[in-house]
Amino acid sequence: MNQWFYRLSLRQRLRISVLMLTIVSIALTGIMSYWIAFRSTENEAFISSQNTLNKSTRVLDEKLRHIIVSTSSMMLSDPFKNAMEDVFANNSASYYTRLSSLQTPLGQMKLIEPSIQSVLIYTPVGEMYATNDLRNGQVRFKDTIFSEYLNTTERVVWLGDHEDALFLGKTRVISLIMKPVTDAAVRDVYVVVNVKEDAIGSVITDDLLDHSKSYYLLSNNGETVLPLSSQPPPFQNDPSFLEQLQKQDRGFFKYDTAGNKLLVNYSRLTMAGDWMMVSVQQQSDLLRQVNRIKTITLWIMLCCAVLAFVLSNVISSFLLKPLHKLQGLMKKVEQNHLDVRFTSKYEDEVTQVGLKFNRMLEQISSLIEDVKEAEYEKRKMEVKALQAQIDPHFLYNTLNTIIWKSETSQNRDVTEMITSLSLLFQFGLNGGNEMTTLAKEIEHVKQYLILQQKCYEDLFDYSIELEDESLLDRPILKIILQPLVENSILHGFQGMDGQGKIHIVIASTDDHLVLQVEDNGEGMDVLTVDSDMRREQSPAKSYALRNVYGRLRLYYGNQADIRLSSEPYDSTTVKLTIPLTGE
Repeated sequence: MNQWFYRLSLRQRLRISVLMLTIVSIALTGIMSYWIAFRSTENEAFISSQNTLNKSTRVLDEKLRHIIVSTSSMMLSDPFKNAMEDVFANNSASYYTRLSSLQTPLGQMKLIEPSIQSVLIYTPVGEMYATNDLRNGQVRFKDTIFSEYLNTTERVVWLGDHEDALFLGKTRVISLIMKPVTDAAVRDVYVVVNVKEDAIGSVITDDLLDHSKSYYLLSNNGETVLPLSSQPPPFQNDPSFLEQLQKQDRGFFKYDTAGNKLLVNYSRLTMAGDWMMVSVQQQSDLLRQVNRIKTITLWIMLCCAVLAFVLSNVISSFLLKPLHKLQGLMKKVEQNHLDVRFTSKYEDEVTQVGLKFNRMLEQISSLIEDVKEAEYEKRKMEVKALQAQIDPHFLYNTLNTIIWKSETSQNRDVTEMITSLSLLFQFGLNGGNEMTTLAKEIEHVKQYLILQQKCYEDLFDYSIELEDESLLDRPILKIILQPLVENSILHGFQGMDGQGKIHIVIASTDDHLVLQVEDNGEGMDVLTVDSDMRREQSPAKSYALRNVYGRLRLYYGNQADIRLSSEPYDSTTVKLTIPLTGE
């Protein structure tokens, strides 16, 4: 990541830094705001829901208490007491008398508490109930769901939602089962009060303002006492959920079912200790407003990111303008424009760097001038040294030939050789100048060839071909053809049986002079000789070629070159290419 970042330009890094700083700052602010809003909303929702649930629980408790009180009042009435005395005495003869007398207190119960659907007093001497309630004669009391609650020690038992099997109509009710409160110690007597389910439901739901929650009236084992919601509880058979409900009489907690997070409030009833009210709310519904904050924050982040991107361009352009100016000057320096200078009206760090850059350029310019002068002197000395390195064996051989021809009275050859040798030295010295003309260079190599023909009679023949005589006045580095011709004679013809031939061709292209020396000698290994020629120091014997190549490179640089080609005993060519204009 760091390598990628530092490969970018400074402007891109500055832009990314500003953009990332803006995004991170807004993101942190948004996340903290969302978290605070989420926690605050969640706590407020729990407290608000708990208060509402506690109020509903109190209302339901009051309703159940009122039903119990109504039933207890009926039990304290004289008709009920008289009926209990008959039960105690096991007197069934006055059953209808007692049934008639109970009609008034039973009717008063319904008037006092309209939610009561029906009342049944079960006794060993007969069942007693309001005559306007139609008893289902096909169902015995002890064959109903009430049977499992008859032997309990509790005096008051509430039975959850069920269908009324005692009376006709199949009404959905919840039931109160009470043992009688009487002076007579009666046994096996039960008062069953069936309460309308919808009446109890209305008591709970009429005071609920927030209908986004789901409310449930549950028993300790998780069964639904009264269906307040159209949807079944999502936690009906979850032991962990029921365990949470048993911890306290009221409270709240979070519950996660199948990835769906719920906020749960609960409150236990006083009048029915194994019943509790439970409210469940989807956390996503609760956080709908908070999610709006998140959405708004994301849009703000996006807008700020775009604004930061635009501003980063403006800011980076403004801050980096002096640096870009300095960068442009450096590019000009790369193109050898050393006369550029950095100027700025500010006194910041970039300006200080720019001033040091100016001083560096001045020092570089001064050093370049010193180096140029030293290199020029060095090049002159090296050229002179290379020219002085021409093999003296040629001179010894020429003088010995002159002596031999003099002793054998070949005076004409002696005269020609002395004349050629004199002209050779005259053209070679060239008044101490490095440059000569093409005409003098051709004349110099001619004198050398004449001398070698005298020294090696019948060894070779030569020819010189000039494409354009206007080239004769062109300036050229001196003594560059003679070493090539010498190389052909010494290395090309020494082992030949026939006569050698040297052909010199001088031509030109648009901007270069081409000098070509061709012979029919034994040839060379071009790759090896070319590699040795281009080395500064080599133990190989390509001395003449390396001498010429070194002098050309010193004087003409990369503008001059030598190309070699060879077919043994057919054609071996050395081709020089030099610029038409020299210093």
